[in-house]
Amino acid sequence: MQDQPNAQTEQESYPRQWEADVVLSDGGTVHLRPIRPEDAEGLIAFHSRLSDRTRYFRYFGPYPRMPKRDVDRFSQVDYVKRVALVALLGDDIVAVGRFDRLGDQDSAEVAFVVQDEHQGRGLGSILLEHLAAAARERGLRRFVAEVLAENSTMVRVFRDAGYQVRRAMEEGVVHLEFDIDPTEDSVAVARAREQAAEARSVHNLLHPRSVAVIGASTDHAKIGHAVLTNLLTADFAGPVYPVNPEHRSVRGVRAYPSVLDIPDDVDLAVVAIPAAGVDEVLDACLAKGVKALVIVSSGFSEAGPDGREIERRMVRAARVHGMRVVGPNALGVVNTDPGYRVNATLAPRLPGRGRTGFFCQSGALGVAILATAAERGLGLSTFVSAGNRADVSGNDLLQYWQTDPGTDVVLLYLESFGNPRKFARLARRLARTKPIVVVKSGRNAVRPGLAATSVQVDETSVQALFDQSGVIRVESVAEMFDTALLLAHQPLPSGERVAIVGNSSALGMLAADVAQAQGLELAGEPVDVGAAAGPEEFAAAVREAALRTDVDALVTVFAPPVAVPGTAYARALREALLEARVADNKPVVTTFLAAEGVPDELAVPGADGAPGRGSVPSYPSPERAVLALARATRYARWRAAPKGHLLRPEGIDAERARGLVEVWLTDGLDRLTDDRTVELLRCYGIELVSFRRANSPEETAAAAAELGYPVVLKSVSDKLRHRSDLVGVRLDLAGEEAVLGAYADLRRVSGQDEVYVQRMAGRGTSCVIGLVEDPSFGTLVSFGLAGVASELLGDTAYRAVPLTDMDAAALVRAPRAAPLLAGYRGGAPADFGALEDLVLRVATLAEDLPEVRELALQPVLASSDGVAVTGARLSLGRSSAVPDTGPRRLR
Repeated sequence: MQDQPNAQTEQESYPRQWEADVVLSDGGTVHLRPIRPEDAEGLIAFHSRLSDRTRYFRYFGPYPRMPKRDVDRFSQVDYVKRVALVALLGDDIVAVGRFDRLGDQDSAEVAFVVQDEHQGRGLGSILLEHLAAAARERGLRRFVAEVLAENSTMVRVFRDAGYQVRRAMEEGVVHLEFDIDPTEDSVAVARAREQAAEARSVHNLLHPRSVAVIGASTDHAKIGHAVLTNLLTADFAGPVYPVNPEHRSVRGVRAYPSVLDIPDDVDLAVVAIPAAGVDEVLDACLAKGVKALVIVSSGFSEAGPDGREIERRMVRAARVHGMRVVGPNALGVVNTDPGYRVNATLAPRLPGRGRTGFFCQSGALGVAILATAAERGLGLSTFVSAGNRADVSGNDLLQYWQTDPGTDVVLLYLESFGNPRKFARLARRLARTKPIVVVKSGRNAVRPGLAATSVQVDETSVQALFDQSGVIRVESVAEMFDTALLLAHQPLPSGERVAIVGNSSALGMLAADVAQAQGLELAGEPVDVGAAAGPEEFAAAVREAALRTDVDALVTVFAPPVAVPGTAYARALREALLEARVADNKPVVTTFLAAEGVPDELAVPGADGAPGRGSVPSYPSPERAVLALARATRYARWRAAPKGHLLRPEGIDAERARGLVEVWLTDGLDRLTDDRTVELLRCYGIELVSFRRANSPEETAAAAAELGYPVVLKSVSDKLRHRSDLVGVRLDLAGEEAVLGAYADLRRVSGQDEVYVQRMAGRGTSCVIGLVEDPSFGTLVSFGLAGVASELLGDTAYRAVPLTDMDAAALVRAPRAAPLLAGYRGGAPADFGALEDLVLRVATLAEDLPEVRELALQPVLASSDGVAVTGARLSLGRSSAVPDTGPRRLR
């Protein structure tokens, strides 16, 4: 490997975009950044800590010390032809990776070395990902590597990265060569490793073997006293260490002046001291080797710029020392697993054991959420209130719950997004196996504590994100619990057919009305056994309905009679359902006793005694019961639908399109001319119906003759051309006389000489396909039918890129007016396949060219013969959206 003797001749500014905090396979964190000349001493120290075997594998020889000449070569790079990244744990370099360009080729030699005690933590794979991303940024396409054949671990790092690696062996050295453009396999490998690492980091947080409470107080009014009390009351399975320099014990438990004075290891530290003292405490925790912090103290981002800076400094220090942080300004964390029983929160009551995970951003609301969960009988597996969400976020919890065997249902109370694109990806994957129910507040503002770590996402984007990801969105915490009770205890419905059984015709009709309004199908008229029916008669009617093959779900409505206790009916209902064995395939909801939650009489005990699968949730009204069932039904339909595939339609020339856009942006172009719009769209197989521009009657007649009759004349004004009363359009002109008359009409209306002359397309339903950019979230593809009614009602559907074939199919059927495309009132149905193909081409363009800030295909005429694009406008600009691609990093 030949290093340049003068590394600073092509010195660029320090590439800060290559800095990243990353999570390792064991859940710890390190900080990656480009090497700097001042790292020379750290590099020497790192080299001295390597074993002889590791040095031999890296340098192909003993290399016991690093001479100054080599230190200078390795620590001074130009960030262009020679790039090196270091991984830092605290102040120590624990790994180094580098690439050196091979002459003027688009290839570079890559190599890295990891300190012995940190090998096996995934650092090699992470360095390779980040080096490949930096190399692509510098115009490189390929890596080569020379590895000793006996260094099987390093060979495996390259082999398992998901690239197409070519190998050759010569004299005990393996020569490896591979293209570094992301492949489907390399992206899948990186995301699987990301999921495992981030899930492990949350596992470490929720499964501590010991907890220190820093700021544990003897004053009952202090939060440090509350946290310690709650940990002890919950009967935490490990030791709890109060930290208080003024007292020898707190609540009868020996206290320590500092976390450093605790004789044993500390996995989790709960910090309950004022923000001003956190820096000193953090230093002590870092020195102690604490794995995770929960900061319940306030006074950080929510308090203003000074607090925000303290928060940022704290998180940077924690991550570089391998720690994750919950908070600050958090309620805390809960794990009801009997092997841990962690209640490191300010909430006095540990929820019952269950299989529902809950993430919340609001600490104040978290107390109410935990209390409501206990009142309504919803058991939780884990709970995290992240407060200001300076580090651990909802995305981290989604990664954890993906593979947590103790969680079946996920609840999220979100005020904002830290990384909405990543949320969309993770939610979509998780929702395929576990339902996600979300309350999204903060539509109009984000509270100060979250502002520093939030990006603003338009409400249209939020809804598109949830729809596409299978997320069940609800409007309130009450609706969230209504839905969660059903999902936690009952199976998903296999269809929309609902039977209603009750002892009140009024309640039955009310349930039926709501069911039909929600798109559910009634499996016959509601069954009313009458107010005088006894428990056995009521149960028999329920059993009969449950056993029907044309019923997918069951709603029971019950008004307590005067003579017989309602509990007798409840027990009979439970036994009837157990006998019918519906717990595995048909959900049941009820309005028994106007109770909220799972009454004891309707509960089926789980393995730990808490209400388990088959328990029947009760609601105070038929409306709430049926609404919960309708949400579960829509989710089940989404989950049962094919996942779809990311397809690139044929006939796309992305390389030419990229070149055109770069040239036009360099020339300062914004709104593209018609010719350039046609040229760019043609790269994606999108053809416009032939047209010409004309500036006089003579030119207009000549253009019409050239295109061939019949033709259309259109105003060049967007406002006139797209009016539904056709004030700016003249259709179906069959000859020169008609063309000249239409030209005169348009000239009077618009006051302009110039018009469009276009060949007349076939008749069809007029649609609009477009791209809308959300600066934080990314690009959305929009679809709607043209017309005043659609515009007035906002009848436009959206999906986020990238789109699968199933996304495209759903998008063109999503608007309320979409039945007009399916042959409404005997008309010929449109060619949906052609519409879907056009949508996928637009989505592919958006994914390839984020610089396309606006695109509108209008109108698109959809008919049984296909689609015809008759108009388009397109604007360019540098995109500020950060894609959810590239190497792994926190946020």
